[in-house]
Amino acid sequence: MRMERKRGTHLRSVRDWIGGIILGGVLVGFVLTAMAADVTSPEYQGPFSGQALWLMRQTRAIIETYQVDGESKPVEEEKLVYGAIKGMVNAVGDPYTRFVNPTELKEEEIEITGEYGGLGMYVGQRDGRTLVISPIEDTPADKAGLKPQDQIIRIGDEVILGWDSQQVVKKLRGKPGTPVTIWVRRGSEEELRKFDLVRENIKIKSVRSEVMDKTIGYVKVSHFNQKTTEELKAALDDVLKGGAKGFILDLRNNGGGLLNSAVEICDMFLDDTLIVGMRGRIERANDEIYATPGKVPDLPMVVLINEGSASASEIVAGALMDTDRALSVGKKSFGKGSVQTLFRLTDGSGVYVTIARYYTPAGTVIDHVGLEPDVIVEGEVTKETEKDTQLKKAKEELKAAMSGKTRPRSVEKGEEGA
Repeated sequence: MRMERKRGTHLRSVRDWIGGIILGGVLVGFVLTAMAADVTSPEYQGPFSGQALWLMRQTRAIIETYQVDGESKPVEEEKLVYGAIKGMVNAVGDPYTRFVNPTELKEEEIEITGEYGGLGMYVGQRDGRTLVISPIEDTPADKAGLKPQDQIIRIGDEVILGWDSQQVVKKLRGKPGTPVTIWVRRGSEEELRKFDLVRENIKIKSVRSEVMDKTIGYVKVSHFNQKTTEELKAALDDVLKGGAKGFILDLRNNGGGLLNSAVEICDMFLDDTLIVGMRGRIERANDEIYATPGKVPDLPMVVLINEGSASASEIVAGALMDTDRALSVGKKSFGKGSVQTLFRLTDGSGVYVTIARYYTPAGTVIDHVGLEPDVIVEGEVTKETEKDTQLKKAKEELKAAMSGKTRPRSVEKGEEGA
């Protein structure tokens, strides 16, 4: 008997944030009361030993008593507590498990609307380095020439080595019209590249489309936000009316976005099959999300990916590839495949915790690995389509598929990752 298909519990207020899938709206089911207890009592039970809490008390007393500015510039208890929490979370060693105070949490919620003041690029961390995952099309970062895998070294006068991703994002964002200078290291180059940028009000239009060569429907998805599914449906209608006999779905330099949107887009092209799975330590972190019956016309399809394709875009590409719905062309994707849940704390702050890693329908876990495309093509995204070698190859593959000449993906890839 066929296992019941479930859409999964992760479709409530779910988003993918710079580095991962964020499940919003989860309330911590307990309140820490350790500080209210007598830590010296034999009956004391808490997440920390009495000795550990006593060390924290000693440290605070020493700072308040001896630090040279302690009397004239006392530090508020809230700052001390938040600093201690950040230190504890950072000690886990996971760049995507992090603490945010109430103000930071509100600021982060801005991006879900697809509009904010900044430079227009996704950043992430790998091996202690802060990397550009991808610039967003037609934003200051894109126009200035920043590229995926550029390592950010300095912002203004500050060297950012050791900063977490959110510190970097906070420094890069700001009021539209204000300048910011960043220095990056590209590849193995010794000399840093300097970029003088001016922040803009970033309004992300997630989908654009056109009909190429009379029969090829080209759809570029730059981000997965609240409007992407609606925009993609309209784009597909337009290219079909324009005579498209096949699709190219371009996910290059797509740094992610809403998981809901990624799943809904997969559901448009897939029918009653697994889209994405998640595996973690606890049972509630394990889930599988399936496509529902019904889809858009089953026309030949090619998906374009590159090193700037991350997280939610890798979910879409992986699902289309593993179900043989689309052939993939381009370069290996970024490899961001961990799941973060937002646990809201009682004062309005929150902790993002990596609770699982996601896997594609064939069982491939891509975190820190990436998706290998079926057809590897070197090159970069360019607005001059005649010079875009990856797009040219995608068109060739799609035309071959439309004429019935393309081999099934399972034959080309040898069922890897099954």
